[in-house]
Amino acid sequence: MDKKDELRLGFETAYIDGNVASNVVYRPQFLSNNYKEGKKVLSSVEDELLACDQFQISVAFITLGGIEPLLQTLKELEKKNIPGEILTTNYLNFSEPKALAKLNVLKNIKLKMYDVEKASEGFHTKGYIFKKEEIYRIIIGSSNMTKSALTTNREWNTKIVSTEQGEVAKEIVHEFNDLWKSKYALNFDEFYNNYKEKYEIIKHQRQIAKKEQITSIEQYKLQPNSMQVGLISNLKKIIASGEKRALLISATGTGKTYASAFAMRELGFKRVLFLVHRGQLARQTKKSYEKIFGNTVSMGLVGAGYHEYDKDYVFAMVQTLNKDSHLMEYRPDEFDCIVLDEAHHTSAGTYQKVMNYFKPKFWLGMTATPDKRDDNIEGRNIYEIFNYQIAYEIRLQQAMEEDLLCPFHYFGISDVALVNEKNIKARKIDGRDFNILTGDERVKHIIEQANYFGYSGDRVKGLIFCSRIDESIELSNKFNQMINPETGKNFRTIALNGSASDDERQNAFERLAMNEDNATEKNQPLDYIFSVEILNEGVDIVEVNQVIMLRPTESPIVFIQQLGRGLRKAEGKEFVVILDFIGNYNNNFMIPIALSGDRSYNADTIRKYVISGNNTIPGASTVHFEEIAKDKIFTSIDKIKGMKTIIKDSYVSLKNRLGRVPYLLDFYENGEIDPLVIIKEYKIEDKFARLFIVTFLIGVTSKLITVYHFY
Repeated sequence: MDKKDELRLGFETAYIDGNVASNVVYRPQFLSNNYKEGKKVLSSVEDELLACDQFQISVAFITLGGIEPLLQTLKELEKKNIPGEILTTNYLNFSEPKALAKLNVLKNIKLKMYDVEKASEGFHTKGYIFKKEEIYRIIIGSSNMTKSALTTNREWNTKIVSTEQGEVAKEIVHEFNDLWKSKYALNFDEFYNNYKEKYEIIKHQRQIAKKEQITSIEQYKLQPNSMQVGLISNLKKIIASGEKRALLISATGTGKTYASAFAMRELGFKRVLFLVHRGQLARQTKKSYEKIFGNTVSMGLVGAGYHEYDKDYVFAMVQTLNKDSHLMEYRPDEFDCIVLDEAHHTSAGTYQKVMNYFKPKFWLGMTATPDKRDDNIEGRNIYEIFNYQIAYEIRLQQAMEEDLLCPFHYFGISDVALVNEKNIKARKIDGRDFNILTGDERVKHIIEQANYFGYSGDRVKGLIFCSRIDESIELSNKFNQMINPETGKNFRTIALNGSASDDERQNAFERLAMNEDNATEKNQPLDYIFSVEILNEGVDIVEVNQVIMLRPTESPIVFIQQLGRGLRKAEGKEFVVILDFIGNYNNNFMIPIALSGDRSYNADTIRKYVISGNNTIPGASTVHFEEIAKDKIFTSIDKIKGMKTIIKDSYVSLKNRLGRVPYLLDFYENGEIDPLVIIKEYKIEDKFARLFIVTFLIGVTSKLITVYHFY
């Protein structure tokens, strides 16, 4: 069947009878955003870009958030020398200069701006034209090149498929060419400087206007997010039932601290102790509580030189309260409620001593990683410590769906430093491998990628996770000798690891977050902080706009912890860029598991996510894997090692959560490892397998009995 016949059949399916079978490639389609149905306009644009010989785009608005998820695709097109023409406008001065400059760098793209002011006419086109040989595929409708339009908004678009002789295609292409050749369509060099200056002035005036408005703190207080409302509601029920402990499981960046403050106020607790495991967190938490309570309660710190024992709300380090000299300042029943941050540590001895001493009316634990235990001692799992009472649970996927986090754009990039995973983890590493990890080629590669994929905001504020402490120190030193392409000046970085004091850490965090106009000769902003593990948890730098991963993925938990460092929302931060440099590591298969939140460990499901995860990830976030990186992940999936260990860890976690030996059916119902994976891994003669099969049958039987009695 030739292409014209394919087109006729596709037309019949689309417009006459939907039951007629035809090739989707030649079929007109309705395009909208609905990740639950695996649909994003962005994905259709990407697919057509990757398949075309040339492209033309005409949109009223272009923002950095709109082009960021397309950068990897556009880079591939540049390598293939696929020509493109992009036409935008100065309408409402909405298009972002930074996005336009980023597009202009690509050698295969010509960019023009239509001057609507001089033309004295509106310009609101949204069309994407792709040509492959003699076939046009044209997306036309309501989607501009912005983050929301391509990923989350309710947008209606139609994809037209036509030969170059088709009437509609000819008219659309003719219209584009007329606009492109118009005297009002200015080349980049003609419009950019003037447009950028005007854009910056308008942006500055908007910022001034915002500052002049008096923001009502009370208004903010009365508007907790969906997670925080759910927590308060459930806590009321739990307390009413007579329970004295509960656990909040909430993804990093969703607002656990504010949630606890809202809850304390709503529940009317007069005296509260908030325990953290680092001094700077106590100060940060106190500031957050002050925003909610104002001057209605007194607040103080205990530890790090502070001895404000008698305040209504006390914020302290657990290591401080663990000392008798501090602990005995309080009666066991001194507090109405004690809040335990990073509650996955509560099985540790330091926490247990404090918990065994105090007898508050209520204990509230908070964590993003309940299954990351300090030990596996029987009777000391986190769920048991909090009486199996989960006040609220929201993981990464749901948090993204409910727009509680800053959208991220993840790019899986092939690493040039191919060092054996065992060698990286070894206590000592030979000179050859260390030189590969810290060599000039790798440093150049990291900088090039970081510069290309960029960030949201006025300057980069990034975290870089390394495999080793010595690697982090050397890479930081080398970065400081290199020119930042964005500024034309040397990078300003620091290596921060376990030996750093609280004051050193706090100073580094403040320098990373600060703006250039607050810089002094002695106190300069930081572009990046290099680290190994100390930034995994308990760090609240909302301004982080780029996260770079230069290490093997050890587990989905650690991956999400590091990803989460950039997911907090902040003013002026539209998205965060995640750059994951993927080597030949055994655990590469854990990357799509972490990103998808799918803990089934089904190889087919993992492969599917690598191929099409961009369609199914909630919200405006996107996931992209470079082809070579894809191949490395697929190789890892084909050779998944340590499955028995993974199954046993999943078993322990589920047993802890349920408070009993889990049935095989429980794994399915709780979204844990696929029962078929378990059955496949363990042979029937294995004692472990027989246990699973028996408990599965028991599980099924009990469910059937429950259903029978219900009816």
